[in-house]
Order: sequence, then C-alpha cells, then structure tokens
Amino acid sequence: MSMVSPELDEFLKALTSPLRPKIIEALKDGEKNVCELVEALETCQSTVSCHLGVLRTSGVVVDRKEGTSVYYRVSDEKVYALISTLDEILPGQCEEVRRTLEAL
Repeated sequence: MSMVSPELDEFLKALTSPLRPKIIEALKDGEKNVCELVEALETCQSTVSCHLGVLRTSGVVVDRKEGTSVYYRVSDEKVYALISTLDEILPGQCEEVRRTLEAL
C-alpha cells in the first residue's frame, strides 16, 4: 500500500517541469495574469498557459477572473517552504550519489 496519496502524487508531479517552479517563484510577490508571467519568464503565452493549467489542476495555484483577465496565485504559502526544503535536500542527495558512484 502506497504512503503517497494520489493528491500528493499529482502535486509533486506538477513540480517536475523546470518552468513550473519558475512560475511559482514569479508569483511569490503576488498574483499575476498570464501576460505578466510571460514577460517575467520571457517565454511564450501558450507555454505559460499550459504549465499554469497543470499547476491549477494539481492545486499548486488558484485563479480568479477579473473582467477579461485571469489572475493566478500560489494556493498556499507553504508551497514556498516546500520548495526551499527540496532545494536544501537535493544537493546533499546528489553528493551522496556522486560518492557512491566514485566508490564503485
């Protein structure tokens, strides 16, 4: 039996693209619409929209409509703490793998 719920699995999968954590970081100072994210990330609108869809479906971001614009924000500030923790853990994991490979 898996200890990871389907919701957590979906949430973690949403963080696997290199652009999605950048979107989350761009939202750190407040909500933004797609045009603002396109400008901040220097990428095309269709790419940002596609990744926002994945982040929204997984619950990482939420949106609200204002007139013809849709604004996105991170659903819970704890997402930033999670990403920060992963940033702290991963370099150590990479170092451990490197040492193991050198020992072979």
